[in-house]
Amino acid sequence: MLTISAELRSKIVAHALADHPDEACGVIAGPAGSDRPERFIPMLNAERSPTFYRFDSMEHFRIWRDMDDRDEEPVVIYHSHTATEAYPSRTDISLASEPGAHYVLVSTRDADRPEFRSFRIFDGKVTEEDVRVAPE
Repeated sequence: MLTISAELRSKIVAHALADHPDEACGVIAGPAGSDRPERFIPMLNAERSPTFYRFDSMEHFRIWRDMDDRDEEPVVIYHSHTATEAYPSRTDISLASEPGAHYVLVSTRDADRPEFRSFRIFDGKVTEEDVRVAPE
């Protein structure tokens, strides 16, 4: 189960809506080994595409190095789908490289009612998990 604060959930949804019609992407870092999302890190979709996202390689390197320096890890990796449901695509599954991360997808196909879901992706297998929004 992903436990996330209402503030962090809101930031992910706001980023997804702001970048629409392109996909948004980013990370929430947390203390290594904690499974606790704490630090919101919106990233640039280097593809600037409504159907695909890719972290900018230099930004990706810099952010992962910064997490290492802070003894953090990517607890949540998120991106949006602009015209489809919030479910990992075949491409999303093939590119999932952090087996311990929660993969959050937000669908912005209905901007008035964005869909927010979380998954574990390991060895090509997708498992949806419950999301608990923690009180502030």
